[in-house]
Amino acid sequence: MSKLHASNLRVLAWPANAPGNAYIRLLYEHMRAFGVEVTDFSPARALFTSAEIWHLHWPESPLRHARFPRAFLRMTVLLGLIVLARLRGTTVIWTAHNLDVHESSHPRLERWFWKGYSRVISGFISLTEGALETVRSTLPALRRRPGVVVPHGHYRGAYADSTTREEARATLGIAPEASVTAFVGQIRPYKNVPHLIRAFRSLPHLERHLLIAGKPSTEALAKEVKAAAAEDTRVSCFLGFIPDDAVQLYLHAADLVVLPYRDILNSGSVLLALSFDCPVLVPRKGAMEELRAWCGAEWIRTYSGELTTAELEEAIAWVQTGTPYRGQCTALDELNWHDLACRTVDAYRDIRQTRGSPSMRRPLQTYQAA
Repeated sequence: MSKLHASNLRVLAWPANAPGNAYIRLLYEHMRAFGVEVTDFSPARALFTSAEIWHLHWPESPLRHARFPRAFLRMTVLLGLIVLARLRGTTVIWTAHNLDVHESSHPRLERWFWKGYSRVISGFISLTEGALETVRSTLPALRRRPGVVVPHGHYRGAYADSTTREEARATLGIAPEASVTAFVGQIRPYKNVPHLIRAFRSLPHLERHLLIAGKPSTEALAKEVKAAAAEDTRVSCFLGFIPDDAVQLYLHAADLVVLPYRDILNSGSVLLALSFDCPVLVPRKGAMEELRAWCGAEWIRTYSGELTTAELEEAIAWVQTGTPYRGQCTALDELNWHDLACRTVDAYRDIRQTRGSPSMRRPLQTYQAA
């Protein structure tokens, strides 16, 4: 089979456009810049596409429908489309962001889906070495499929970054001298935000401040967050969608970002915080230890089990001790989107041309802008 070249490569992506998702935007913007034709997925395009590659990111999304018949139908249609696309010669590739549907309404259906899905795709991309092995141990059928590691890119330059720490705090009504811990991002049950608030409120220090920014996934969860924060003036909640130009406010105001997830494989939120040079506290799960080794122990701190008040207090002290010399997270320099888009095109080529299950790490192929 002839090698795929960026200048004539056609990719059907699901999604190719995702408002509010900088990962998707940055990946495909850089691919298009060196000549890759990227088209957004639709069932009709999957049936009749002439694309060489169909790239999926969150294939579990059909299972999020609350009604079982609708979820089952959407799951079946997706698996059928993948089989038909493969029969027509399209290589179907999955980037393994997640390994489950958080807060699944249909656990048995989800198990069926992942078992079937892992058997019909051509190969997969993992964001870390550790996650690659986790994916294969969780979905044994993928041990017989090619897998390639392409890291998650940074978000430097993807969001406005013109405000200062002092300006951000003044805008948000936070004292300039406060020690600010923050959660920034969409609020969903598995992210454990009410627990974070309760752990924080057990801290005795009046100069501490907790900043919660993001849109709760349900009204019930919004009420739970508000109830957890009630009557504590040290907790500020901004519960709504965060416009791109406001991201800088919350991350520049913070001394520490805490992501107390019950379960985690990868996390764009970690890379987002680090892109604003804000250290992060995360559970010792998924790829977090590998990311910590990559970025440095001065940037990522991990904990085991449920987040406790004691662990939170130690993390705040860790940040305060390291602030004078922390500077910029230079490890992110290697995670630029041009190189990662090139590596993704290499992954397409390798998976399309490979039979068997090796993990492939070819030298980076550089593509020029079209």
